[in-house]
Amino acid sequence: MKKKIQIKDIANELNISITTVSFVINGKAKEKNISKALTKKVLDLVEKWGYQPNTLAKSLRTGKTNVIGFLVDDISEPFFSSIAHFLDQKASESGYKILFSSTHNNHNKAVELLQIFRDRHVDAYIMALPEGLEQEIKNLIQTNVPVVLFDRYVPDLETDYVVIDNIEGTYNATQHLINNGYKNIGFITLDTDLQQMVDREIGYERAIKEHDLPLKVKKIKYRNADLGSIAQMTSFFESEKQLDAVIFAANYICLDGLRTFKQMEVNGLAPKLALVSFDDFELLEFYKPAITAIAQPVQEIAENLMKILLSKLNANDSGKHFKQVVLSTSLNIRESTERKKLG
Repeated sequence: MKKKIQIKDIANELNISITTVSFVINGKAKEKNISKALTKKVLDLVEKWGYQPNTLAKSLRTGKTNVIGFLVDDISEPFFSSIAHFLDQKASESGYKILFSSTHNNHNKAVELLQIFRDRHVDAYIMALPEGLEQEIKNLIQTNVPVVLFDRYVPDLETDYVVIDNIEGTYNATQHLINNGYKNIGFITLDTDLQQMVDREIGYERAIKEHDLPLKVKKIKYRNADLGSIAQMTSFFESEKQLDAVIFAANYICLDGLRTFKQMEVNGLAPKLALVSFDDFELLEFYKPAITAIAQPVQEIAENLMKILLSKLNANDSGKHFKQVVLSTSLNIRESTERKKLG
């Protein structure tokens, strides 16, 4: 096994003090009047030997690790992976690294991951708040470590966040369906108190009530795309045969909806419905017919998350003044919601 290079090895090789090597590595050569020639010798040897500084030791000296903790339910989901992609770019530009992690809707795992972040002395947190973790996040905020939420928020939790106008998003999508002649519009969502899902249902209901149409809401108990959710949707579609359109409240619910239609098709029972997905992703464009989607501005979300975080980190903000950003969605209209044909 190759020996791990330490500062003392570099110092011994060049016959200089460990302190001198440390100053050079930490960018303090000019400040400490270390010659350019000696600085070059140190840096050349560092590169040649592949020396890697001890980040934990450095963090104890500087009070910073330049690492951000990122916590979501499932980073493989298209929305979260897109956010992670743009965040990684923005963080690198500012000299930060991100530790990406998924809770998989497991409370104990979420708590463990937060402890790992603490042990790594991360400088800040970006997270889509897992359900049931509100008290842990409150405790974290009280330590004055920057915490910025996205995707979801808790009304009585004071912190920074970047979210989208979920009510507006589903209201506009429902209005689009109504304008195209659809009158029996279903809405499939989760059986949950998560604020973003509550708001999406509110937007749907508002548009439906304005036109005095029947509310058709199905709340499913979701367990990561298992057969249970498909069975619940099958039962809903079979009992609501008058439906002419449906809005899925999240991309993973939409995917299960498509699986449901495929399964029902085998038995000749698949309904012919106009479809809308909350969250856009590549598959929807290639499905036949291509599916209309409520698109979140993922790049703008990522930019705002990093902007808020960097302002906190660079200004040593105590966290008493919170920045709360609400962005608008856009409706990507495709063939699945074409004007309804009469007769």
